[in-house]
Amino acid sequence: MMNTTHAAMGVALAAPLAVVAPELAPVAALPGLAGGVFPDLDLLSGQHRRTLHFPVYYSVAALGASALALVVGGSAALAAAFFLLSAALHCVTDAAGGGLELRPWEATDDRGVYVHPAKRWVRPRRWIRYDGAPEDLLLVGLFSLPGLLLFDGVVRQLTVVGLALSVVYVAVRKRLPELETRYLR
Repeated sequence: MMNTTHAAMGVALAAPLAVVAPELAPVAALPGLAGGVFPDLDLLSGQHRRTLHFPVYYSVAALGASALALVVGGSAALAAAFFLLSAALHCVTDAAGGGLELRPWEATDDRGVYVHPAKRWVRPRRWIRYDGAPEDLLLVGLFSLPGLLLFDGVVRQLTVVGLALSVVYVAVRKRLPELETRYLR
């Protein structure tokens, strides 16, 4: 999935707060967005979906941070809980997409996301065939609705930017491998 899809999912996690505790919603939405983006920073390491993708560890940490936020309260605990929840969701949903190959629509790679405690890769399910597929654009559109309808200010602005970037990325996605092999190698 596109990074913007993961970011929109992170904002969507905070949507219930926009209804029940609107003053806390931005405190959850922005870390949710950041947590959705964070795991993909491992693209810079050359070991994508392994270096910063921790589906099990983020999930366990998110449970602890959520419990802390419920018991102790406070903006910092709430922000940490939503960051970790969103990072966990990112890692788990990466297995719903394609593999790690340069042209994931060819479906030649069986690495979806690495599960560190099991020391193995979970195979990609390809429900979203590849990042930037038309169904990925549909998904980011659906997950962006809470950011557009329930939030204002910076959350809404970032959601609009994410949608615009998604449209451009989908339009050029299948040309990127050719550009990379031609100009970056």
